[in-house]
Amino acid sequence: MTESYKFVVVGGGIAGVTCVEQLASQFPSAHIALITPGPHIKTVTNYKQVSRTMEEFGVEERPFTVLEEKYSNLKFLQSAVKTLHAKSHCLETTDGKVYGYEMLCICSGARPKLFIDDNPYVLGIRDTDSAQEFQKRLSKAKRIVVVGNGGIALELVHEVGGCEVIWRQKKPTNLFPVRGLVTQLKNQREAHLTPSLQRETIDKPPLQQSMVVLLAQTGMKELIYKALNRLRDTTNSSDLNPETVGSWPVYIKLSNGKIYGCDFIVSATGVEPNTEPFLHGNNFALASDCGLQVNDQMRTSEPDVYAAGDVCTAGWKHSPQWQQMRLWTQARQMGWHAGRCMAAHVLSEPIELDFCFELFSHITKFFSYKVVLLGKYNAQGLGPNHELVVRCTKGREYIKVVLSGGRMVGAVLIGDTDLEETFENLILNQMDLTSYGEDLLNPDIDIEDYFD
Repeated sequence: MTESYKFVVVGGGIAGVTCVEQLASQFPSAHIALITPGPHIKTVTNYKQVSRTMEEFGVEERPFTVLEEKYSNLKFLQSAVKTLHAKSHCLETTDGKVYGYEMLCICSGARPKLFIDDNPYVLGIRDTDSAQEFQKRLSKAKRIVVVGNGGIALELVHEVGGCEVIWRQKKPTNLFPVRGLVTQLKNQREAHLTPSLQRETIDKPPLQQSMVVLLAQTGMKELIYKALNRLRDTTNSSDLNPETVGSWPVYIKLSNGKIYGCDFIVSATGVEPNTEPFLHGNNFALASDCGLQVNDQMRTSEPDVYAAGDVCTAGWKHSPQWQQMRLWTQARQMGWHAGRCMAAHVLSEPIELDFCFELFSHITKFFSYKVVLLGKYNAQGLGPNHELVVRCTKGREYIKVVLSGGRMVGAVLIGDTDLEETFENLILNQMDLTSYGEDLLNPDIDIEDYFD
């Protein structure tokens, strides 16, 4: 045993940093260690509590010294975890050192879930290193393909300039409010990108960009590697469209038969929990998504081992209007709750599940528009038993409300609507809105004052 600590937290992301700050502030004399491979950590900046469940903040990468200066009892160990020995309450790092702990919190995050592994032309973006690699490749690229329709894909398609972009989507309304954003931005020429759900390509927007949007509904059959020679050897049919004539490092073929060449492909198709260093020789209960399953105290199935953030899966009975999504918002909430639960265990104090887990809420920005997601904003798990009420003011706002049994269960707010707190209360209170019908979003009615 090299050293032993009362608390050890693994991971320098939002969940790990939030957890270790909670522990260091509650136990100023306890020996605490934060283990992470790189010299930088992710910190929350400009934090603002918007309402009971909604919060808004930025994320910055900073050197670990900002924590060392703040907490004298905190030690930074720059290394990656090689093996965890849960029964012995110790873990081994890749530099050959062994550290003991009384309580451990795993916050190792997630890694990009690539639609194909081990290909040099397929890149996932998740952390600083992968972002830098993307920028390096982008500087020399003439065309890229973006696969996916989550937050990272949306931001990439909006921000990338100087090269052609092909955007492939399987379901335009899968996770994020793509259709609402498309409606909001349609015919807005000042935007970098003006997507269309009906057209395969769009007009050339300003800023000297050439954007091509491909919205294929049927998925991808195969990815063709290598160069044009191999493609010609294997393809003699009409599905080789004239657009592909020319030499590209990699080609992508869609189930509609079209083939596109590009310099590289960005796989923005979600993430998978980074559990690999901790499973061998241990007996962790895993959820269906392969995350470490935790209870409402953020405890795993191994004694004195907690988990928070993207690496874990909430195994408790969820509130009807909450679902787990691997976002920075929930990483901060889980890290904070895990730190409180670990402290409560040491102090033998009872603790309840935090109120933030009563309602899913997320505030972000896409295409420079404020976006608020509440509850079952995409009717997740509701089946046919729901109805939608939509209000759209071109160039200003897009509002979608999800109702089930006459009660609001979710909402999407795009633009400066100032309705997020009102809708939060309506979802939490489960007020019967049947009598209001479509007047619920009548622009002539001040909803905020009406339901105050």
